[in-house]
Amino acid sequence: MARERAAGVPGGPEAGPADPFHRRLAAFEGSAAAIGGRGKDPVNAPMIRHWCEAVGDANPAYTGPDAIAPPTMLQAWTMGGLSGHGDRTSAYDELLALLDGAGYTSVVATDCEQEYRRPLRPGDTVAFDAVIESVSPRKTTRLGTGHFVTTRMDVRVDGELAGTHRFRILKYAPAARPDGRARSAERPASGARPRASRPRPVVNRDNQGFWDGVRDRKLLIQRCTGCSGLRFPWLPGCHACGSPAWDTVEASGAATVFSYVVMHHPPFPAFDPPYAVALVELAEGVRMVSNITGVPYDKVRISLPVQLEFLTVDDGLVLPVFRGSEA
Repeated sequence: MARERAAGVPGGPEAGPADPFHRRLAAFEGSAAAIGGRGKDPVNAPMIRHWCEAVGDANPAYTGPDAIAPPTMLQAWTMGGLSGHGDRTSAYDELLALLDGAGYTSVVATDCEQEYRRPLRPGDTVAFDAVIESVSPRKTTRLGTGHFVTTRMDVRVDGELAGTHRFRILKYAPAARPDGRARSAERPASGARPRASRPRPVVNRDNQGFWDGVRDRKLLIQRCTGCSGLRFPWLPGCHACGSPAWDTVEASGAATVFSYVVMHHPPFPAFDPPYAVALVELAEGVRMVSNITGVPYDKVRISLPVQLEFLTVDDGLVLPVFRGSEA
């Protein structure tokens, strides 16, 4: 059996014996977080090759007719992608909501542990279950005070345990800054939370033209002058023919929802969850990620027609968003 551990934020001493709130949290221990999950793809050579190239691992054990998958890829075979697996239970969400309600609204991943029982080989199909393994008593760290939540995923092939993945987060209330204020957004005496500043996009020489267009209320799409292919997001060269030459076309603004996700957690001061974030397909054929406005988050659907509009967030920020209609 092999084991790998990645360490993160250490926990401080316990704040005392278990209190009634911790007993409520501990009641979730042993609850299923996912049941009957199955990997969306079998273990396969292309994913192994991409992984090895990304991390620079040239071990010959990962190539050839007798190849095995790198053990550290264990979690990669269980990921559900944008559409998820449909095997997740409500217990984990209920636990996080209980912590949020008690003021432990910040979250950080602290560490993971993996145990390897048998190698995975191309062609293997993995199955998995996950459980809430433990919720710690209240602890104080450099970040703040909160509770460590550990989930354990058991990964199997043909009923045989192939490995175990433990993932630990800290749900915490941020510690005070040196000036005595909380590190998160402060509430004024009235109890109203001030609006945090919306995050700014990263603008560089490759996408400057796009943001210049947004400033002028135009959604510009790059067009390769070598093969006439459209591309988004903006790139310094054509991914189809390799030409560095390009011009732009202005999008009509008509689009449909190709895929979407409703953001519930984690809460962020500049946003009001729940809200919908969508991958929209423009009439011109390219896709982009944006917010959906004009309809409640639970009315957003795949293939919903939407129309481009420009949202003025503040004096320094304009964003392209897409408005839908319930009709």
